[in-house]
Amino acid sequence: MQVTEIFRTFSTYNQWINQSLLEACYKLSDEDRKRDTGAPFRSIHGIWNHLLLTDRGWLARFAGEPFPYPSLALILYDDFEELRAERAKTDAEIEAFVASLTPERLGESLTFTLMSRPQQVSLTFYIGAMQLFNHQTHHRGQITALLEQLGGDCGVTDLGAMARLPTK
Repeated sequence: MQVTEIFRTFSTYNQWINQSLLEACYKLSDEDRKRDTGAPFRSIHGIWNHLLLTDRGWLARFAGEPFPYPSLALILYDDFEELRAERAKTDAEIEAFVASLTPERLGESLTFTLMSRPQQVSLTFYIGAMQLFNHQTHHRGQITALLEQLGGDCGVTDLGAMARLPTK
């Protein structure tokens, strides 16, 4: 198995679990989704915005462009329906990016300026792509915890469950 296949699996899972969790969060009231829970980025809605913003930031970096937002906590979409639609578009962009990856590209250097402080760093595309998916996993864990605290049901989140689904 080539390393690019691992990223394709991550991308497929990313789309599947985002769609599933967004549907679960949709069942909450807007008030509950935006409730300040003391969590990073304040609320479920804030975390979803942060994930969308940072994913778009990584896609920009991969394209050799600067990070397009001034703050990691910026609320891009106040309306949850719009946020869901934009999440689906960005997940499709991630899938297209992953489909373009080659083992050679994954070994190339990626240089960018950090958001947290004005420092330029270099790492491989491989590590950057791993961070894209690792970051998603980290914050989706926060979303599932908050969702359950608010009485929601996150359903099955395991990668293995997605892999057992019938193929299209």
